[in-house]
Amino acid sequence: MSARLQQAWLRRGPLAALLWPVSCLYGTLMALRRLAYRSCFKPSERLPVPVLVVGNVVVGGAGKTPTVIALLRHLRAQGWTPGVISRGYGREGDGCLEITPDSSSREAGDEPLLIARASSAPMVVGRQRAEAGHLLLTRHPEVDLIVCDDGMQHWALARDLTVVVFDERGTGNGWLLPAGLLREPWPARPWGDGKGELLVLRTARPGIELPPLLPARPSDAVHAARRELAAEAINAQGQRHMLAELAGQEGVETGALAGIAQPQRFFEMLHARGLGLQHELALPDHADGPALLAALLAEHRPGRRWFCTEKDAVKLFPLLAGKPELEVWAVPLEQTPEPAFWDELDQALKRLQERLSSRHGRQTP
Repeated sequence: MSARLQQAWLRRGPLAALLWPVSCLYGTLMALRRLAYRSCFKPSERLPVPVLVVGNVVVGGAGKTPTVIALLRHLRAQGWTPGVISRGYGREGDGCLEITPDSSSREAGDEPLLIARASSAPMVVGRQRAEAGHLLLTRHPEVDLIVCDDGMQHWALARDLTVVVFDERGTGNGWLLPAGLLREPWPARPWGDGKGELLVLRTARPGIELPPLLPARPSDAVHAARRELAAEAINAQGQRHMLAELAGQEGVETGALAGIAQPQRFFEMLHARGLGLQHELALPDHADGPALLAALLAEHRPGRRWFCTEKDAVKLFPLLAGKPELEVWAVPLEQTPEPAFWDELDQALKRLQERLSSRHGRQTP
């Protein structure tokens, strides 16, 4: 996506207005697709255990992956045994495959591999999320709740709870693609059996003033999540070092590489951590390992130190063996939802448990 289009999505200017008729057609197709599922013309399968979907209604990286990781840690602390399913965008193949921390990004996809390594939760990727869920439960029958990564518009899978993630852009100009940011109209209705609940999480860097989500329902509580880079970086050998020390070494140039939806955000957060970047390499989202390595080699000079995202590191670090001239450090992204979000989530899960155990509700096997 070009920077010009990204800017056009934030206001109703000439370019957005030019694309608005196409967005009307897109909206009609989305409405027909949703109607097909609502009327059961297309089936929406329910899994034997509760499903929590983490997704968004806007294009670009809004913070789903760190949200999934934070949710998995919280669920474990609350006594759940969660597992994860994901499409595995960017991987080779569409079939279902169990992912472990030792899997490769080629077979897992970069974001699922990052989730598997950060959480150690059992995970299955597959284009059809319901099939992935069944395989997950077959391999790990102890799982009592499934977190579906990036499944907001995957209506073939019924869900009990949805966490919608927005970033600093909010809903942009409020129009659908390609005239605006929205993948589907907002406010979005919960998807499932009519009892599914929807929570809204807004991620932002410290000190950023957030525009409101428009339009909005009075019933929607929007919770904030602090989003910033960790103070510590890690290299391909597993060594850890404080960013402040890496940034302050005399005679060392610093550069940053990012193959994510909004690379400039990563660069800005590095600056906020005190790194005066002399070189910034922005690649397309989900750029593969060879592309990342080629970009580094083309721009590398002796004495240059590079920083990248964790998402890029899972693809790039395995390729750095035998290349000691490349010094690359991955900087983790930390996302901390406010306590009120966890309180609302726990209450929603409690209501869900009560509903499933009731004789009027869906029975768990």
